[in-house]
Amino acid sequence: QVQLVESGGGLVQPGESLRLSCAASGSIFSISVMGWYRQAPGKQRELVATITTGGITNYADSVKGRFAISRDSAKNTVYLQMNSLKPEDTAVYYCKGVDVLIYWGQGTQVTVST
Repeated sequence: QVQLVESGGGLVQPGESLRLSCAASGSIFSISVMGWYRQAPGKQRELVATITTGGITNYADSVKGRFAISRDSAKNTVYLQMNSLKPEDTAVYYCKGVDVLIYWGQGTQVTVST
C-alpha cells in the first residue's frame, strides 16, 4: 500500500510561483511513474506532468515552459515547480503514483487570482 500526501498549495497572483510537494510512504519501491494532475471546477481531471523512475518527464502543452516536475528519491518526494502562474491554472492539484495499482493523494488547492 502507498500513501501520497500533497502540500504547498495556496493563493497567488498571476505571474507568481508555487512549489507543490508530494510525499510518498509505504510500499513505494515498485512505483514506476509519479505525476501531477489537476481538476478545475466543472471540468475533468487532467494530466499536468509525469516523471518516471528514470527521470523521463512529460508535460501537458498548457504548462510546458512554465512548470517543472522533479523527484528526490532519498526523500521519496515529487515536486511540481509552477512559474508564471495564470488564472486558468486554478484547480485542485493531485499527486498520482502507479505500480500495479494507482494511488492518489487527497489534493491541494491552487488559486491564481488578483
